[in-house]
Amino acid sequence: MNGPVIFVSVAPELRLFVSPERRVAAAPVVTDGVSTLGHVVESLGVPLTEAGALLVDGRPVPVSHVPAEGERVEIEAVARPQEVPGAPLRFLLDVHLGTLARRLRLLGVDAAYESEDIGDPALAALSAAERRVLLSRDRGLLRRREIWAGAYVYSDRPEEQLRDVLGRFAPALAPWTRCTACNGPLQDADKDSVREHLEHGTRHTYDVFAQCLACGRVYWRGAHHARLEAIVDGAVREFGAAAARRVSGV
Repeated sequence: MNGPVIFVSVAPELRLFVSPERRVAAAPVVTDGVSTLGHVVESLGVPLTEAGALLVDGRPVPVSHVPAEGERVEIEAVARPQEVPGAPLRFLLDVHLGTLARRLRLLGVDAAYESEDIGDPALAALSAAERRVLLSRDRGLLRRREIWAGAYVYSDRPEEQLRDVLGRFAPALAPWTRCTACNGPLQDADKDSVREHLEHGTRHTYDVFAQCLACGRVYWRGAHHARLEAIVDGAVREFGAAAARRVSGV
């Protein structure tokens, strides 16, 4: 590539995507003179899903802007909480984010998840068809043009992944209302109505049940409830107020 030289500064949150020599302020970048700024940003390694405002010489420009010689470009991080206009806020997670999917569902967040690897084209098409925000740690997947919206999951630890998604999108939280297995809605269930799904010890030990309206799975406050309750309480305590403000528009 041999053309205009521009000077690029990348927000600290995004520097993990670029090579070490590009992590300094005003790093020189040679462009071809015809590619858009969006293409240049991606060529540096930053998925456009992670780029917020793009500033050229201090003024915001669209991704379609073609950089000229000597321009100073600033790539900002996405503002939080991030707005995703045009559809209800709901998610699609790739095959590597099963634990995150279950924790989002535990909090009542609509989180579709493919337990089988259906391939990048199918995931991107599903994101577009159902207008879901695609969550992934695969930068290549997030660069596919057909996805509805996407977000890179920065950590490989489920606890940090959950905090990242809740902090970035501030989804409405409704704990204990969604099936962690299939994402379907839960409803309270009488013991007699779910008796055939219960083992003998469970029938005699527990009295409060819920059942998924989609897959029929039955839930009760079993041995793992305290651990799950700690996850829910922590998320609601940290992010519940922000989610409520977003829903109310305040």
